[in-house]
Amino acid sequence: MALKSAIEWTNATWNPVTGCEKVSPGCAHCYAETFAERFRGVEGHHFQQGFDLKLWPDRLTLPLTWREPQRIFVNSMSDLFHADVPGDFVHEVFDVMVAASRHTFLVLTKRPERALAMSDDLPWPANVWLGVSVENQRFTSRIDILRRIAARTRFLSCEPLLGPLNLDLTNIDWVIVGGESGHGARRMQPAWARSVKRQCVSANVPFFFKQWGAFDEGGRRVGKKVAGRILDGRTWDDFPESS
Repeated sequence: MALKSAIEWTNATWNPVTGCEKVSPGCAHCYAETFAERFRGVEGHHFQQGFDLKLWPDRLTLPLTWREPQRIFVNSMSDLFHADVPGDFVHEVFDVMVAASRHTFLVLTKRPERALAMSDDLPWPANVWLGVSVENQRFTSRIDILRRIAARTRFLSCEPLLGPLNLDLTNIDWVIVGGESGHGARRMQPAWARSVKRQCVSANVPFFFKQWGAFDEGGRRVGKKVAGRILDGRTWDDFPESS
């Protein structure tokens, strides 16, 4: 049975790698690190090593055992293109994604430079989507790198959205926006989310509004469940046609 996920844009997670390191402001309050570090030193726990990078070869074939088609977030607790993940292991992950063609795999990275360096040697079947995190204007350069990779479906995760974005959506197939939640969350200004939504609508790119985060639209810290995910009177749950 697939490992069900509460993340709104996916319904399962698969973590053949766990652990990572901060590379940009969006990482400051990483939910994955916070969760993993709670169990550092707990003997026998999956996160006994905390958020230190770890490969899990025994998890590689898990998606092959899931019969029902799933939309799978790959390495929700890491980054497949982290420099310390051996290239051979990245290839093994891709081999499984190719073999498990009934599923859709969403690979999200903050390290598109490595993805580009490996891209010519990796298969890019239609069921493997590649995305980059873009939390503010400074990191829109990741989008330019993403466009150079032969993934059939390319997407942006603007979460946590930490500033206004002026996006070039050429050859981008999907955009996710969300505010930050959890301890120390930084508020997403409503104007930032609306601007990205308008740019997506104008460019005919599917837009997914994941959440307001810890703060509601009026700026009150109420927690993500209360703040919800209604933007301009409705939910925005658009996906690329290939989904």
